[in-house]
Amino acid sequence: MTTEPPSPRPRIAAVIVAAGRGVRAGAGLPKQYRPIRGKAVLAHTLGALRSHPLISEIVMVLGPEDDGLFAAHVGGEVRTVTGGPTRAASVRAGLEALAGRGVDLVLIHDAARPLLPHVVIDRVLVALTETPAAAPALAVTDALWRGAEGRVTGVEPREGLFRAQTPQGFHFEAILAAHRAHAGEAADDVAVARAAGLDVAIVEGDEANMKITGPDDFARAERLMGGAMDLRLGHGYDVHRFGPGDHVMLCGVAVPHGRALQGHSDADVAMHAITDALYGALAEGDIGRHFPPSDPKWKGAESHVFLRHAVDLAARRGFAINNIDCTIICETPRIGPHAEAMRARLAEITGLEAGRISVKATTSERLGFTGREEGIAATATAALVHA
Repeated sequence: MTTEPPSPRPRIAAVIVAAGRGVRAGAGLPKQYRPIRGKAVLAHTLGALRSHPLISEIVMVLGPEDDGLFAAHVGGEVRTVTGGPTRAASVRAGLEALAGRGVDLVLIHDAARPLLPHVVIDRVLVALTETPAAAPALAVTDALWRGAEGRVTGVEPREGLFRAQTPQGFHFEAILAAHRAHAGEAADDVAVARAAGLDVAIVEGDEANMKITGPDDFARAERLMGGAMDLRLGHGYDVHRFGPGDHVMLCGVAVPHGRALQGHSDADVAMHAITDALYGALAEGDIGRHFPPSDPKWKGAESHVFLRHAVDLAARRGFAINNIDCTIICETPRIGPHAEAMRARLAEITGLEAGRISVKATTSERLGFTGREEGIAATATAALVHA
């Protein structure tokens, strides 16, 4: 009896179209860079796609002069390309950037849809196992009128009508060929696909997957985000003993002292506790899981490497750090004179505002190993909010 080998998992990429100007949203900035719950619309959109486990690559299509806006309001490690004068031209630029990279399926998504649920992505991907193109949509349920000069001039049937959404998904080579053959503008990528003769499946969309168009949509998006908040709390604890040396590393700051902390890395006990708090909030174990002490390449490593890894992991999962609280437990050295420098260093590493980072200290009233000045302990709590 022979069995067929398992089919390889398709390589899935996403193109986010963010080259538009969004002038109807007002407020000067293009709408994709305006904030919702403290983050740019485009940052939420990127997080929604980046956090999906099946998407392996993302291309961001920006306006010709938007590199500075993107760096200031979104940032992060994502491939960017410059869009064209029309949406169709911008999409083609994103697709061309993926050509030759072994992509099987591609999702094309509007930057102005920041509340994309993973279930909508899943529905599109399932449909692509049977058809070359698929897109989410919602059936029109309201009555449709024609009007002129403030008066109803006619009624239109709503049967068979849908409100289109994104991401619209395609077999990569098919939609790339369709865009290369398409001349002029198109309402969306489904229009380009149909012009090329591709069969397009309709899958169920989601009311939360709204497109921000006008000023009122920002308030609506805020309300929807508030109702679907995913808040995670993590706790971290670490301890290191004293040994020979002339300073201790705490929160990335070298504090002068008659002894040093001992450990496989630089023994920054406070930063280790904060890092473990982030891993804990993500249910990702602890530092030892990601950076085993048995691996000699981490011997003497600076602890900011560990913390930055935890921060980046949270971002890839679609989470933003809300705040960090760290308590250092020791008799000596005195932490107070160095607390602001520690907060500033942690803010630099995490990208968080210093006002969201707390570093404080306490003694153990001469009790236990910290009271006997045998070492230093630290505890930390971190709160993550899904973007």
